Order: sequence, then structure tokens, then C-alpha cells
Amino acid sequence: MMVMGKDKRYFDREFKYEALRLVNEGKRSLGDIARDLDIHPNLLHQWRRKYRADMEHAFPGKGHLKPPEEEIRRLQRENENLKEEKEILKKALAIFSKHPK
Repeated sequence: MMVMGKDKRYFDREFKYEALRLVNEGKRSLGDIARDLDIHPNLLHQWRRKYRADMEHAFPGKGHLKPPEEEIRRLQRENENLKEEKEILKKALAIFSKHPK
């Protein structure tokens, strides 16, 4: 995906955690770290806010949901499958009850 002439970059969880580790060490300024990593300082601020708000699930990754959301999605799929099975069994019962042996 192109954004204003630049390729949109994606950073994995490990990269974000490592960047935040460098920031939290306090040996260098956030601006210096951002410059070294070739990212905008505001991005580091965003990551730090997300991490502080929900340390365990701060960076779920591209396309990945937080565990409670994953469970909800799984249960919704299971529910749809069970509804389909129920409809099939209803139709089978109707067919077999019309034609006794």
C-alpha cells in the first residue's frame, strides 16, 4: 500500500518491544532512538501509550485479535455450524418421518 509516495511499513511485536525497551532504559532520548530506528517519534509515543494501557495485549499483531475477541469469534463460528447442523437434522427428521419402513 502506498501512502504519500512512501511504502507503508509494518513493525512486528518484537521490534516494538525492543524500541520501548530502549526508551525505558533512559540512556538516550526518545528522539535519538526514533532517528536511529528510522521512525517518527510520535510512533514511539503511540506504542508507549498502548503498552501502558494494556501491557499484556498491547501489540496483538497484524490480523490477530486479543484473546477474548478470538474466543468470541471462535464461539460465533461454532454457533453458526451448530445452527446449520440443526437445520440439516430437522430436514432429515421430516424426510424420514414421512416414509416409514
